[in-house]
Amino acid sequence: MNNRDEFLRSQKILRLATLSKNRTPHVVPVWYLYSSKRFYVGTNTRTQKVRNVKKNKRISFCIDTGVNAPHIYGVMSHGRANLILDEPKVKRIAKKILLRYFTTLNKRSAIELLEDTDCIIEIIPEKLTTWSY
Repeated sequence: MNNRDEFLRSQKILRLATLSKNRTPHVVPVWYLYSSKRFYVGTNTRTQKVRNVKKNKRISFCIDTGVNAPHIYGVMSHGRANLILDEPKVKRIAKKILLRYFTTLNKRSAIELLEDTDCIIEIIPEKLTTWSY
């Protein structure tokens, strides 16, 4: 595994950009899982980001850290998003995502998030661009 992949597995927030029907960018910070060169975001089909992906599968994203050199590093890309709606697969991936942020899935907030997750956005990035300062 290279440094970029280690970074992507260690970070916690991905800023996801989709386009609304009037072509206005919609940017949201999301929890994610990075696995097999793809990103997975648990969400609900009622969200704006899902409505946007249904109309336009093209997305962009950014993951970065640091505010002072030499500790600034980031990765950005654009690509395609697919919606995973198969309930067993959604719940399996959602649990993996939530376990990156909770020590257990028995906490009330983890249970509520899992219950509300009925969709996974699968992000298939094109060329990943990195920067560091």
